[in-house]
Amino acid sequence: MIFTQLAIPVMTRLRQPERRVLDTLVAAGVARSRSDALAWCVRLVGSNEEAWISSLRVALGAVDEVRKAGPSA
Repeated sequence: MIFTQLAIPVMTRLRQPERRVLDTLVAAGVARSRSDALAWCVRLVGSNEEAWISSLRVALGAVDEVRKAGPSA
């Protein structure tokens, strides 16, 4: 994996209800922009669901191992 500190815009495809959530966070002053609001949401999920995300990472590691052990294409 490559980690970077660059702040590069990422294209997201959000439906109207998700955009309304971000716009509410912006309107309330929680975030300066939709981008900041999305980052705030990601941090919130990351901190509140840390155990689940850790389990998910372990499972993904197992998937990688199974892929490596499988037939080569």
